[in-house]
This record gives sequence, C-alpha cells and structure tokens, in this order.
Amino acid sequence: MNSYLEATARQRVAALFSDFTEFLPPSKQWTSPHLPQLNAPVSFDDGVIIGKGWLGDRQIYIAAQEGGFMGGAVGEVHGAKLVGLMRSAVIHKPDALVLLAESGGVRLHEANAGLIAVSEVMRALLAVRAAGIAVIVVIGGSNGCFGGMGIVSRCANVIIMSEEARLAMSGPEVIETANGVEEFDSRDRALVWRTTGGKHRYLLGDCQMLVADDTDAFKTAITEAMQACERQSLPLSLAELEAEQAMLSQRLQDFGSMTEPMDIWAQMGIKEPARLAMLEAKEFLALAASVRQGSQAHAADEGAA
Repeated sequence: MNSYLEATARQRVAALFSDFTEFLPPSKQWTSPHLPQLNAPVSFDDGVIIGKGWLGDRQIYIAAQEGGFMGGAVGEVHGAKLVGLMRSAVIHKPDALVLLAESGGVRLHEANAGLIAVSEVMRALLAVRAAGIAVIVVIGGSNGCFGGMGIVSRCANVIIMSEEARLAMSGPEVIETANGVEEFDSRDRALVWRTTGGKHRYLLGDCQMLVADDTDAFKTAITEAMQACERQSLPLSLAELEAEQAMLSQRLQDFGSMTEPMDIWAQMGIKEPARLAMLEAKEFLALAASVRQGSQAHAADEGAA
C-alpha cells in the first residue's frame, strides 16, 4: 500500500497519472508578490502544481495543492494558476479535470487577494462543468480541505475522500478561536475526525466516494468517478441546487440540536456507531451504504414535498 496521505503533491501526481506535462513549472519562478513584503518564504510553484496527463487512454487536466507549503493555502498566484488551468480546460476539452485538494483555505498573508482568487476559482470550476467536462476532487492530505477550498470542492461533480481526509468550511482551530474551546476543542483529535473526517462526510452525503489511504485506491476511484459522470448531466443545474438545499434543510431539522457525530450516526439508524467508526474503509462502506442511501432518499422526498 502506498499512502496518499504521506505523499507530496508531486508524488501524488506521479502515482496517479502518466506522461504529466506541467504548466508554469518551478523553473518559471512564479512566486507570490506579497509574501516577500512580510519576510515570508516563497515557493517557485506557489504551492500548487498544474498540468495535463493521462489516466489510461483519457487525457486529464490536473491540479495538485502542496500542503507542505503554507498548508496549501490559496494566494493570488496560487489561485490564478487554478483559474488558468480551468479556463484552458474549457478551450481544450480534456476528458476530466481532477483537483488533488489539500488546503487550509485562503492564505492570511494575502487575505483580500486570496478571497478574490477563491471566488474566481469557483466561477472557473462551474464554467468547466458547464462545458461538459467532469470535475473530480480528491481529498486525502494531512491538512484536509477547509475554508474557501472546502466550498470549491463542493462545487465539483464528485468528491473522493479517504477516512483520514477532512472536509469542512471552518477548521477546528478557527472555530475554537472564534467561539471558545467549549464550542469545539481542536486538541480533541478524535472529535475533529468524527466531525470533519471522510467517514462522517460520506454518511452525510458530502462526498460521493470513500477509499482507503492508498494511491492505487484513489486511482481506481477516479476512473470509476469518470465513468459515473458519463451517465449524468455535468453542468450545475437548478434541480441539483434545490436537492442540495433540501438535504441541508433536512439535516438541520434532524441533527441541528446534536453536538456529537456519533449521536448523528445513531439517529441515522446505525446501531453501533462506535464499532462502525473503527472499520476499514471497505467494511465500512458495505455496512454504511444502505444507511446513506436511506438518508438521501429521505432528503429527496422532503424536497419533492
């Protein structure tokens, strides 16, 4: 097993795709114009790799965020590279665009520029979908996917996560800073993963596929996600937005008073949530599938009503 979690962004790209050609490689030295003013270090790729490669006989446009540089946070150049890749995808029509997301959100050193960059990334991603190109987000890095990039990820056609992955709007430390340790104890790592981890996100319907922490498992999942996208409409539709709103409204109604994820699992019909949480991904999926399908059907019925 080759751990996706422990790999760098470049190692992930090399493991998942063949014949990768990088756009704006480090030799071009596209660095942040803001970080030197704060005596902060720069990276010659600004923490994101973009380019094109192959998965079998399919051409893929690829972006991989490097969590080792400022936690994969988005700044002006970082965001511009993502937007440029997506605009190029609209023109050249690859078979899919895959984002290997690992980011704490907007880079605080470049707050306004970073916020604008994330909004432009969202706009560009939806343009890719509107052009009939599948957008697949992979989350499995140690920094998780938070803040603006958490929103970007939820705009994709498919999200693939490992159980070690995390996905949320606000990170644990941000919540604790804003509302106190009583609201969320960021040092309680078990709570952090129960709340934002891949298993919880899968059960709630926030990600479509859950895999083991293995690059081969992610590679297989990307291929399966592309095949699934071929059977559905790729542009974001009003019906999809309405279904999402219905799901979130139902979630608030069902679980709004709960603070412990295991209580949510129990409410969803899982008899032994603590035992389910300890299972490997394959066993977990076998037991969780019916619960997740039942939850989605309930949300759809509520939306139709």
